[in-house]
Amino acid sequence: MKSMSFAGAATLALLLHTAPVLAESDHAGHAKHDEVFTTGEPGDAKKPAKIVQITMTEANGKMLFTPAKIEVRKGDQVKFVLRNGGELEHEFVLGTTEENLKHAVSMSKNPDMEHDDPNAAKLAPKMTGEIVWKFSKAGEFEYACLIPGYREAGMVGNVVVK
Repeated sequence: MKSMSFAGAATLALLLHTAPVLAESDHAGHAKHDEVFTTGEPGDAKKPAKIVQITMTEANGKMLFTPAKIEVRKGDQVKFVLRNGGELEHEFVLGTTEENLKHAVSMSKNPDMEHDDPNAAKLAPKMTGEIVWKFSKAGEFEYACLIPGYREAGMVGNVVVK
């Protein structure tokens, strides 16, 4: 067996050390905490917010968000009160359609991907969670469950920011 040179060992160590970072870079749809979000920005839980309750369920072969559409004004801070009323794990990812579709591809390659982003939450069955978000940009955005197959089964909602 050949022995590895110092340069080869150093290169291998560097690759092993940077692999998690490289994997994170394919985490499309989830901006890192120091990046700008296309849908706005993380809200301040200490400030007043419009409360929007979102329930995630599955029934008759469909995956659903209720409500499936919300309207807010530019500048509104919204506290999404999330409830998984289903029997399966669900997630809520706020982004543009393009971002969410791109991230769905990443999720299909790595379905156990962990999320640590202010615009996303993953909930076990019968659990609740919250996201506080300030919609500082006008436009049409979406919230979707990007667990493989769920979006395709109908688990997508729309946010219209006027």
